[in-house]
Amino acid sequence: MTFQEIKDQEQAYIMHTYGRVDAALVKGRNARAWDAEGKEYIDFTSGIGVNSLGYSDPQWTAAVAAQAGEIQHLCNYYYSPQNTALAEELCKAAGMAQAFFCNSGAEANECAIKIARKYGEKRGADKIVTLNNSFHGRTLTTLAATGQEAFHKDFLPLTEGFLYAEGGDLEAVAALLDGSVCAVLIETVQGEGGVVPMDEGFVQGFSRLCRERDVLFMVDEVQTGVGRTGHFYSYQGYGVQPDVATSAKGLAGGLPIGVCLVKERLRNILKPGQQGSTFGGNPVVCAGAREVVRRVNDPAFLGAVEEKGAYFREKLLAMPQVDFVRGRGLMLGIKLKSGDAHDVLTKCAEAGLLVLTAKELVRFLPPLTITQEEMDEGLEKFAKVLREVD
Repeated sequence: MTFQEIKDQEQAYIMHTYGRVDAALVKGRNARAWDAEGKEYIDFTSGIGVNSLGYSDPQWTAAVAAQAGEIQHLCNYYYSPQNTALAEELCKAAGMAQAFFCNSGAEANECAIKIARKYGEKRGADKIVTLNNSFHGRTLTTLAATGQEAFHKDFLPLTEGFLYAEGGDLEAVAALLDGSVCAVLIETVQGEGGVVPMDEGFVQGFSRLCRERDVLFMVDEVQTGVGRTGHFYSYQGYGVQPDVATSAKGLAGGLPIGVCLVKERLRNILKPGQQGSTFGGNPVVCAGAREVVRRVNDPAFLGAVEEKGAYFREKLLAMPQVDFVRGRGLMLGIKLKSGDAHDVLTKCAEAGLLVLTAKELVRFLPPLTITQEEMDEGLEKFAKVLREVD
């Protein structure tokens, strides 16, 4: 099919919920992708942080294909060795005790919210505190957890029971923890909110405050997790251990997955029949995720992510059109001195570079395996676009 045929088909048969860029990607390898017309791109998006090992990684592909040739799906009434092995490997990497598997970050956060409500049920605590500018998903309940009114309008009424605090303001948080709150849910770096990292002192103080008030400390690692910030989970770089952590996006290297992880003290808090997912723990997806965990949960690999992030930051800050760069590891937001971030995104695609936006910032979430050559080629394209729009 030609690009125009693909675009016409999309316009006719798919709900228009996305602002598309004029490119139909059909194949890729690591941080390079090709569209239906044969045009080549450097990809600094990795599917919004999903393709953690890049496109079509040979070892990941082999693991997924091998499992698909054995058994592709089974009912959760039965044990799956790929699922149980992934649970053990993930819990050990995260410092957790048990996992619940589902299909997305929103579902993982829904599970965390149910755990929080059950934890607080006996003492009548049912409220959950999240932060202004946060993003936790697009279901009605995770929209309610999201601290951005722009996502709320048109979908009211949302699920009740959420309170919002300003990131960095521990006093404001403490004032909300009045006995009616069962949990807090935060991102250590607010991705969709504009790639805004939380201060280490605030996160550590937040965790300590939760322990003092018997409130669950829950961390949304959907975008920050699985090596994205240079730690397997970003909270490990903040020196805290949450009671509950959620993960998705990059965990299975490109296949749909979500997971909610809990500490030992919450072991078996959910009973049979209280939570479930038809496709959660799918063996093919778990085979892909095990390859990701095996590769990413290595000090040398994580160190390389931090080095690549520092290299990006250095090169970006040297561009005269860049005002500042913020983020951690390979999760970066770039504020331009002038110009519109979405216009830059469009012009980058025309120039053979795929980037993202986050509010008024250009956002980079490249594959964790991106090579020096791919970084330099993409940065050169980015610099050229900035010179043209300046």
